[in-house]
Order: sequence, then C-alpha cells, then structure tokens
Amino acid sequence: MTHTPPIPAVFRDVLVDLPELTFSGEGTRFQQCFGCGPTHEIGLRVRCFRAAGEVLSPIVVPRRYEGPPGAVHGGIVAAYLDEVLAGAAVHHTGRLYVTGELSVRYVKPTPVERPLLGRGHATRATPRYIDVEATLEDLETREIVARAKGRFFPMPAPSASFADPKDPAC
Repeated sequence: MTHTPPIPAVFRDVLVDLPELTFSGEGTRFQQCFGCGPTHEIGLRVRCFRAAGEVLSPIVVPRRYEGPPGAVHGGIVAAYLDEVLAGAAVHHTGRLYVTGELSVRYVKPTPVERPLLGRGHATRATPRYIDVEATLEDLETREIVARAKGRFFPMPAPSASFADPKDPAC
C-alpha cells in the first residue's frame, strides 16, 4: 500500500532505515480500511515499521478527532492502538489478523496535533490466536499516554461470506 502524506520529519530519526510493514497481496482489500487504509477519506492511515521485536508507528492525530478540549477522543485512541496491535501481530507471524479482544488503559489525555509514537509487540502466539501489547507515547517526552492489550485471531481466507477480494472495501 502506498500512503500519503509522507512521514513528518520529526519521526525520521526514530524510523531511519526501518522497513515499512506492508500487506503483500492484500493491498486492494485494505485501501479503504478506516484504520490503515491509505485512501480512506477521513481514516487514520496508520503505518507500522518493523523494528527489533516490535513495530513502531508514527502518529500525529488531527484536531478533527478531538474529544475533550486539546485531547484525542478515547475511541480514536483505541482505534490507533488497535492498528498498532494488529501491526505487531503481522510483524511477529507474517499473517493477517482480526481483533478478538481489546483492552485500553488511558493513562493521561492524548494530545492532538502532537507527535506520538505507537509501539507494539507480541507476548504470546499460538496456532489459534496471538496476544499483543502496545503503548502510545509522546515522542518528545516519552511519557506513555495510553496502553493496550489484545487477542487477535488469524484472518479467514477471502470468501464470499467474508470479503470479495475484488471489493476495495474492508
């Protein structure tokens, strides 16, 4: 998948030489995904990069996702973390997953329009599911603003009952 706009310069030192996690052969199925789709009009466009044992995700939440004054709406924080968790699952196994369980702990208000770094890693993998954890931190201060845990299940193969691979929607 090709994403736009480019990664903000403030993240370049953190992501230098890290390969971006991509969905080989699945790109058209995810173009319009609200979380990771690069062409969703108002989507989050989350991107994950492969690091040693984890994924890193550069995030600057636009003001349109504000909840309380100056802070990101909690549902949007959960959506970002859900994408980082999914990226961690893919990074660990090379397979696509869907969310089965998601638990978010809001540590402090997540600021809008400020560079944040998502970090995610696998904690347990079985043939039936994978457990993953993630944090969302202020890039400058390294303060964690939210944490998440999830259990993800392997995504079923494309079928008429789940998704038509020719359909660009999720």
